[in-house]
Amino acid sequence: MTVTSIGDLAQSLVLRSRVTQIKTEITTLTGELASGQTADLTGRLGNDLSHLTDIDRNLTRLRGFAIAAKEAQLFAAMAQESLGLLQNATGPLANTLLQATSTNVAEVRQQASVQARVDLETAISALNGQVAGRSVFAGTATDRMPLLTADDLLAELRMVVAGQGTATDVAQAAAAWFDDPAGFTATIYQGAATPLAAFQVGPGQSVTLPVRADDAVLRDLLKDLAIAALADDPALALDAAEQTELYRRTGEGLIAGQDRLTGMRAELGYSEARIEAVLVRNTSEQNSYQLARNALAQADPFETAARLEEVQVQLEALYAVTVRTSNLTLLNFLK
Repeated sequence: MTVTSIGDLAQSLVLRSRVTQIKTEITTLTGELASGQTADLTGRLGNDLSHLTDIDRNLTRLRGFAIAAKEAQLFAAMAQESLGLLQNATGPLANTLLQATSTNVAEVRQQASVQARVDLETAISALNGQVAGRSVFAGTATDRMPLLTADDLLAELRMVVAGQGTATDVAQAAAAWFDDPAGFTATIYQGAATPLAAFQVGPGQSVTLPVRADDAVLRDLLKDLAIAALADDPALALDAAEQTELYRRTGEGLIAGQDRLTGMRAELGYSEARIEAVLVRNTSEQNSYQLARNALAQADPFETAARLEEVQVQLEALYAVTVRTSNLTLLNFLK
């Protein structure tokens, strides 16, 4: 009969190796018990990861859509806020301009032009709004402000209407310049001629936010604001009657623009509602896929607890053997 034995050093190495294995297993089982997820996912699924891969692919896709949808939501919210500022400024100003038509007091007319100048600056600032450093109203040219300053606009328009003797002539010259591609669009509008690309917010679903600062509705509002601001400008040299006529025209123009601006905001509101609905649906789908993934990776808590207890017993037994063979304390042995 052959008896095989190992030396003390070898025996010590074997025991230490086994202790390391047991400690590793205890750490793994403790982690599974705490997280509820198996550490050996491949073994749990019998080496068939196709279902898990499909779930992960769908989760990644939905997360990408969620990012795009949230970006679209931010852009739409900023556009809505900017148009709201524009509407809140031009609505009261229209009344101020029309009130100026019923007085011959120069100071009242002057104050109307001053307010128009302030509201023009507000409007341009609103249309130059950005989200995370990207311009909202510049089309695809999101890297730059779509409009130059109110001073730039008034300087250009002043040269266009200088020498026009009547309010009608001033209004016609201004309208022609704002509508001419070589006028307002070429000198004041700095954005792109193409609208912002559609946001892919869901499977087969996209949302477009095509509003740009050179949109006809916004151009007309800027035109009326600018004309009203220049109505009493010495460079135009208009008498009181012609100034009054300009206030009437621009006041009525701003009132008409309110309805068009409301329509534009309503379209934005519809897009916002679509984005919100898609976000809710995408979140629901993500939750469903995540629950399915958790079910695949879930560790049985009772089985894990039983296995952990079993391994702990093994560690205690190994410690007992170690004490008997080497008279080591547990603290020294596990160092």
